[in-house]
Amino acid sequence: MPKISVCIPTYNRAHFLPFAIDSVFAQTISDWELIICDDGSQDGTPQLMERYTDPRVQYIRHPRNVGKSNNMRSGYEAATGTYFIKFDDDDRLAPEFLEKTSEILDQNSAINFVGTDHWIIDSDNQRDLEFTEKNSQKWGRTELSEGIPPALLETVFVKQSFQIGATLFRMQALQDVDYMRPNIQNCEDNDLFVRLILAGKQGYYLPQRLMEYRVHPEQQGLDRAIPYLKDKLSYLENFRFTSGLEEIRRSRLAETQLLLGLRLIEIGETERGRELVRLGQSASVTKAYIGLTLSLVPKSLRQILFQTMRKIKA
Repeated sequence: MPKISVCIPTYNRAHFLPFAIDSVFAQTISDWELIICDDGSQDGTPQLMERYTDPRVQYIRHPRNVGKSNNMRSGYEAATGTYFIKFDDDDRLAPEFLEKTSEILDQNSAINFVGTDHWIIDSDNQRDLEFTEKNSQKWGRTELSEGIPPALLETVFVKQSFQIGATLFRMQALQDVDYMRPNIQNCEDNDLFVRLILAGKQGYYLPQRLMEYRVHPEQQGLDRAIPYLKDKLSYLENFRFTSGLEEIRRSRLAETQLLLGLRLIEIGETERGRELVRLGQSASVTKAYIGLTLSLVPKSLRQILFQTMRKIKA
C-alpha cells in the first residue's frame, strides 16, 4: 500500500496534463500512487496516458462525462494511500510538496490535513510573483503563521485560505466526512473544508509555496457564472453556524441569491430570477430594483441592457 495517493481529475486537458503528471514524478519521495480520473475527455488524453507505463500510475476513464465532483470521487474511491491529495490537471506540485506535508502528518496524528501557499503560473508555466503575492494576500495566507490557525473555521469559511490542490489530507479524515458531495461542479472544495472543521478535524498551515496554480483564459466565460452561482447557493444553504459566522453566511447567501437572480432574469428565466432577487435584495437594494425593472423589458432588449451595464461597470 502506498503512503500517498495523488489524484488528478482531468477533462480535455491533454495539452496541460503532462506538466501535472511530471510534477508528481519529480517529487523528492517516491512512495506514492498516481490516479488519473478522466471525465470522458474527447481530446488525446487516452492516447497520452498510454505513455505512462509506471505501475504506480492508474488511469480511470469514464466513457461519458459524469460531472466534476463525481469524477473526483472516482479517484478518491480508488485510492489506497494513508494520505491523499487531489490537484487539477492544469496545475503542478513543487518537488518537495509530498515530502514536507507528509512529514507533518507523520509527526502529529492530531493533524488531519496540511495546506501550503502556492504560486500563480500562466499558460507558459511562468511564475507571476506580483500576482502570486496579491493572491496570497487576498485569501488571507499572508496573515497565517505556521501551525494550526487559532480560528480554523473562520480561516476556511470566511477567508478561504486553504486551497484544496495545495493540501495533503489524512485519508481517514476524508472517509469520516465521505469526501466531496456528489453531483456538484463548484464550491465542492469550500464545502469539504467546512465539513471537516465542523467534524472536529484539525488543519495545519505551512507557509511555503509548494504548488503552482495555473491561471489562463480557459477558466473564464459568462457561461460558467450561472452553474457556479447555483452550486454556491447550494453550498451556503448547506450550513448553519452558531457563532458570528452565521451573519457572514447569510450575507453571502443574499449576495449569491441576488447575483444568480439577475443572471436568470437576463437569460429569460424570469420568475425564478425575480424570486431570487427579492430574497437577496438586502445585498443591494439598487441592484435588486434595476434587476426587477429590467425583468419587465422584452428578453431581446433585456440582454442588451444587461451587457451594456456590465461593460460600463468594467
